[in-house]
Amino acid sequence: MNLLEPLQKATTPQQLKKIVAQIGEPKHGLSELVTIYLKGPMRITQRAATLLVYFANKHPKLVDKELGQIINYLQKPKASVAVKRNTVRFLQFMPIAKKWQGRVADICFRYLTSHTEPIAVKVFSMTVLANLAKENQELKNELISIIEDQMPFGSAGFRNRGARILKELKETYGLA
Repeated sequence: MNLLEPLQKATTPQQLKKIVAQIGEPKHGLSELVTIYLKGPMRITQRAATLLVYFANKHPKLVDKELGQIINYLQKPKASVAVKRNTVRFLQFMPIAKKWQGRVADICFRYLTSHTEPIAVKVFSMTVLANLAKENQELKNELISIIEDQMPFGSAGFRNRGARILKELKETYGLA
């Protein structure tokens, strides 16, 4: 199936749902979708990200098989901001397999501590790290420290999400 053409035209959630229904065999459609997602342009990446969120919720094991390709792309210095933002956005909502957790944590910590990443990338990364910290307590202290250091200088969105995550982490680990 050629997914690029319908993704170029689709602009509404209903149109994107129709594309999902047309994909047929998820395994083959997902591989093509990831390729399109990583190539862009930004609007196509955003539309493909919506479909990836669907696949992450409905077929997490299939997305896990494609996650290596996405993570490899994120580790490139010139990775597209649209791909970074949309990837950490959908990673917030899916379980991340143990084999990817270290690499995902490294990437998200790099985004969170960067002075050049957009706020959305930082905020989504913070949530991904908070989710990982629930399974890996070693991440908790580092994440708390970084959030607390950046809170006074963060945007309203960063401070709001940061406060919520700090409260959650501290309550979870009895630090409140």
